[in-house]
Amino acid sequence: MKLLRNICRILIGLTFIYSGFVKGVDPLGSNYKFIDYFNAFGMPWMNFSALFFSFLLSLAEFMIGIGLLLNIKTKWASWGALLFMGVFTPLTLILAIKNPVTDCGCFGDALVLTNWETFWKNIILLALTLVVFYNRTKFKSIFNVLEESLLLAITALFMLGIECYSYRHLPLLDFRPYAIGKNITEGMTIPEGAPHDQYEITLKYKNKNTGEIKEFTEQNYPWQDTLNWEYDSSSEKLVKEGYKAPIHDFVIEHPAMGDITQEVLTDPGYTFLAIAYNIQKTDPENQEKLNRLAAYAKDKGYRFYGLSASVGEEIQQYAKDHDVNYDFCSTDEIQLKTIVRSNPGLILLKEGTILDKWGHRDLPEVEELEHTDPAAYCLIRQQQIKDKYLVYTLILLYLTCLTFYLSRKYKKTVK
Repeated sequence: MKLLRNICRILIGLTFIYSGFVKGVDPLGSNYKFIDYFNAFGMPWMNFSALFFSFLLSLAEFMIGIGLLLNIKTKWASWGALLFMGVFTPLTLILAIKNPVTDCGCFGDALVLTNWETFWKNIILLALTLVVFYNRTKFKSIFNVLEESLLLAITALFMLGIECYSYRHLPLLDFRPYAIGKNITEGMTIPEGAPHDQYEITLKYKNKNTGEIKEFTEQNYPWQDTLNWEYDSSSEKLVKEGYKAPIHDFVIEHPAMGDITQEVLTDPGYTFLAIAYNIQKTDPENQEKLNRLAAYAKDKGYRFYGLSASVGEEIQQYAKDHDVNYDFCSTDEIQLKTIVRSNPGLILLKEGTILDKWGHRDLPEVEELEHTDPAAYCLIRQQQIKDKYLVYTLILLYLTCLTFYLSRKYKKTVK
């Protein structure tokens, strides 16, 4: 029994850590998902709180997971896990039955599950959680109270740091099909032989003699008996989903040239795309920098377009107010939110491959690009970012070791 409850504790802990972390590295993604939930359940007045719940949910999940995995504050962590599963298991059942939101977002973009897959996953997790909860008094920690408190405090600071950085800049880890290095054309391609959606078609025919309307399938409908039956209506139902390309509904519609998607994705040169999914919500403080980048791109012979889902009148007014020197194209709002978690944001393409992307706080200066090839500049920048992440990781490791040392020292002193 001891082995079983420890296995359950570790499995639940790892699941909560993973779920909290993949949400924490993309707080705006969770924010969008909360808004989808609020709108689907008729509570758009709650949209203002979506970002708060995004931060809170991932932080709570991550800390509960750490508590269970390391066997610290296990009573508290088991109560937290039970509360989560008690709320989300019936909620996911409702989602599976009514399907108001197609993806629950429980693992962010790292692992996308259908609503029914999510529900059955939660049933299993609920069973494991109940084992841990009913045995919560039998778990004995190897740490004292001070050590447990310090570990949880460091965990909270670590997770909050990840969330704040990812919100202010861009996600630390990008699980989306528009991540740096991904090719958009390849993401839109359906492999040869991939299964297609399968539909069940119902045909309704009316009996000319009795007026009765009867349902038929494609196999038995009375298409030859025109004397007794006449067509009334038809309907179709999706019975099995086929392969869906990671990227779909990505279209760049230029106001004068029409659909320029393929021109952009096959251009052997560089293409800058300034993305503002909602022009009225965009941060105008960086527009001057975008204008300078657009002027630089045109001088070098590169493409530079703005992408937005806003209506033409709003874009025209914004362009006039801020002296925008590039054309805005229309693109689906969901795709723009997925491409870059910033409004505005900037991405650099070459033959459909995403070389780099920037949030509005990190837009490059023209001087940084002028004296080097844009691709080389992107490689250097990404290496600098990786080096910075390594430094942060080493600082965290140092603080953790220092915490253990001080807590042990304190424990010996008290004795």
